[in-house]
Amino acid sequence: MATYILRKLLYSILILIGVITVTFSLMYVIPGDPARLMLGQRADVASIDAVRKQLGLDDPLYVQYGRFMFKAIQGDLGRSYSSNRDVLKTILETFPATALLAFSALVLSSIIGILIGVISSVRPYTFADNASMLIALFGISFPPFALGLIMALVFGAWLKWFPISGYVNNGMIYLVLPMLTLALRPLSIIARLTRSSMLDVLGQDYVRTARAKGVSEWKVIIRHALRNALNPVITTISAWLAALLGGTFFIEYIFNWPGIGLLAINSILSLDFPMIQGTVLFTAVIFIVVNVLVDIMYAFLDPKVKLT
Repeated sequence: MATYILRKLLYSILILIGVITVTFSLMYVIPGDPARLMLGQRADVASIDAVRKQLGLDDPLYVQYGRFMFKAIQGDLGRSYSSNRDVLKTILETFPATALLAFSALVLSSIIGILIGVISSVRPYTFADNASMLIALFGISFPPFALGLIMALVFGAWLKWFPISGYVNNGMIYLVLPMLTLALRPLSIIARLTRSSMLDVLGQDYVRTARAKGVSEWKVIIRHALRNALNPVITTISAWLAALLGGTFFIEYIFNWPGIGLLAINSILSLDFPMIQGTVLFTAVIFIVVNVLVDIMYAFLDPKVKLT
């Protein structure tokens, strides 16, 4: 187990180094001079040169890379060009809003998705099964940003059931539309995966044996079938947790939800290089940490996983 964990941590460190390298390269890929962006278009050449020297942009590329790597490891992601605020502090202030939206959507999609998958597997090829799988196919195929616009238009602008954008403390009604929009795709995937896994388990010999012994049907489904069918579903849910915590960019932008996704898009629009780099790096760290923890947890929970 210790070797397995160390190997996972080593892979994570290598991935993180690669992400830091890509993040550093953003400053040279995205057009625009950081010094001019900070001072404005009317700044004189002398002032721009002074700011470039202050930021270390005149140093050789390998020196800038080493400095960026050293500061990133320490948690120093620089200061925003737009607000002059500490990048990491700003990201951490927006993270709770993203976490609230992500966990709400994931809990909703997990509960409803598993329930739909179980019902479909128990009554396969019936009208309810075909209807639920058709809805699931729609959820997988339909782009979330398009669904968000439709939800905002229908339920926000036309029916006026829910507010379209923003968030007020303890105003959970603001959560409804972005949560539903965000939950549809993982809900659809979880439902289809649960159905497929349940159908496979329900055909196993130990399930037939339990039924032959007279065990009640709901105990067969819940205690014998569902428990053994949940392993791939849990893996999928954990993957979605990493994705949603990393920032739901378009959904947050559509509903003006004050999370990491909205912060990242606004930073891109204003060419705020440190904030762009910070949000990308923070998102990558969330992905890596959650995936490593899930891999380790999965190895503990499933004895069939070989730790070699």
